[in-house]
Amino acid sequence: MWDVDISRKEAYEIFKIIRGMRLGEAKKLLNDVINYKIPIPYTRYKLSIAHKKGLAKRFPKWGSQIGRYPIKACKYVLKLLDNVENNASNKGLNIDRLVITHAAAHRGPYLKRWMPRAFGRATPKFKSLTHLEVVVSEV
Repeated sequence: MWDVDISRKEAYEIFKIIRGMRLGEAKKLLNDVINYKIPIPYTRYKLSIAHKKGLAKRFPKWGSQIGRYPIKACKYVLKLLDNVENNASNKGLNIDRLVITHAAAHRGPYLKRWMPRAFGRATPKFKSLTHLEVVVSEV
């Protein structure tokens, strides 16, 4: 579990793809997204998003050509998966047999700050963090 400053919608779409994958496959997919090789298909939050070539071939069960490259979110999810892998190796699990059984993105803490302005006024600076959680199990 981790609270990070990324888009909750992008994290949702990433987790929808990697849920059920092996840990090594998921890490390879995220590295390919970071290097602009494979886009993440968007299924829920997809209004006004351009189509990407080759998505239907790569992910046939989604059947969607709509996708993006959420670089920042993929970097944080990749860090989380590295942390999960290290925790699993400390517990004595076989890393090659790990499968992501649960991956979810929820709304995290809502940070409320105020920026002082002229004449005694203030402007809000609100930020919503995203709560990431990943559970793996050995198959």
